Amino acid sequence: MSPTEWLLATQLQAPSKLVPVDIAFAVLAVAVLIPGLRHTRSGSAWRAVRLRAVVAVGAAVAVLLVCWVLSDVLNLFGVALSPVTRMWVAIATAALALAVTGIVQGGRGRRVLAAVLVPAALLVPALGVNVEFAKYPTLGTVVQSDPYPALDLHAAPAAALPAHGEVRTVDIPGTRSGFPARPAVVYLPPAALVRDPARLPVVLAFAGQPGAPSDMFTAGQMGTVLDAYAAAHHGSAPIVVSVDQLSAPGRNPMCVDSTLGKSATYVTEDVPAWIAAHLPATPDPHAWGLVGFSQGATCAMQFVTAHPGSFGAALAISSELQPIDQNPRHSADLAFGGSVDRWKAAAPIAQMRANGLGGHALWLTAGSADHQFSRNARALGSAARTAGADTVVAFAPGSGHDWNTVQWSLRTELPHEADTLFGALG
Repeated sequence: MSPTEWLLATQLQAPSKLVPVDIAFAVLAVAVLIPGLRHTRSGSAWRAVRLRAVVAVGAAVAVLLVCWVLSDVLNLFGVALSPVTRMWVAIATAALALAVTGIVQGGRGRRVLAAVLVPAALLVPALGVNVEFAKYPTLGTVVQSDPYPALDLHAAPAAALPAHGEVRTVDIPGTRSGFPARPAVVYLPPAALVRDPARLPVVLAFAGQPGAPSDMFTAGQMGTVLDAYAAAHHGSAPIVVSVDQLSAPGRNPMCVDSTLGKSATYVTEDVPAWIAAHLPATPDPHAWGLVGFSQGATCAMQFVTAHPGSFGAALAISSELQPIDQNPRHSADLAFGGSVDRWKAAAPIAQMRANGLGGHALWLTAGSADHQFSRNARALGSAARTAGADTVVAFAPGSGHDWNTVQWSLRTELPHEADTLFGALG
């Protein structure tokens, strides 16, 4: 392993690394706060300590108030900020305020320590928030937007069944839709890598927004789950294609055809046509499934309910009740020609009532601490049962609207979806 590879493989969530960093950060902050050893008996030195403490605490309280307004009052982020995230934001703000006050109050030693505290106040809380969201497992996932090599469609088949599947990147053109999708990420199980492979089930996967197709494998650790499934089933697992339904990280076409792009046509026509032409996939739509997180989960629910003849199962992790961008009026204006009625009709529950879901299987999950999306899962599950689907509603213990929930859901429920899809092959 080269030095660069070693650096990129650095674990960002390992307690063995984070605990010493947190301790060093705390010691540094205390050193900036308290007086030097030569001034411990000085009244003016302790008055300066009180000022630094008041400024730090005041800054923390102020930023917590801002978090409350932005998250709870205005719902600017679409999901509520968790208590852990708010804590780290408050710690970062307090540390920055302490550092600025230390620099202003002076003393050469204190100024040096305060200058060091500034980047530490940004880095350490960021690592803490990352543990909460579990988005970046390694340094490489932070700096590399697409860490997987390109898929070689002309590669020689394996002489023997490989021990693991392959995760690769591939461009899937929007031949019919014209949708400017970013490269997809493909998982090929060991059984797909040998000569004359059997036709396998397919799962289309969707990360959230903002996000990228690789997120399902880097943050979601989907490849690990699929390899474990393949190891228990003689190398067989579904082919998974993590598709770009967005076209850009911050863009939300709401998985419909509109002036924002023909996202629905891309996913339901272009992608299946490419898969059928290039991968050992079954043509049986009952053995095609979906999985998604957050906005991607909403898309999965939209596709399985609006196109029940094209997919047999779906795992929706933290789904919305309807395609949404900010609010109903804004969503209708962006993607539904200004019609709120058309927007309402596109909601998965409305599609279930219109099309039914008999013979389908759905898994609806959310973090147990993610109250809004837990309610969504229950509502979608109730509607799916009424529409005739075999339905499971489950909650990741103690997690929120984050990749910890995704990892739990994939470990717990994706194998069941795979069993269902293989069962559809007969």
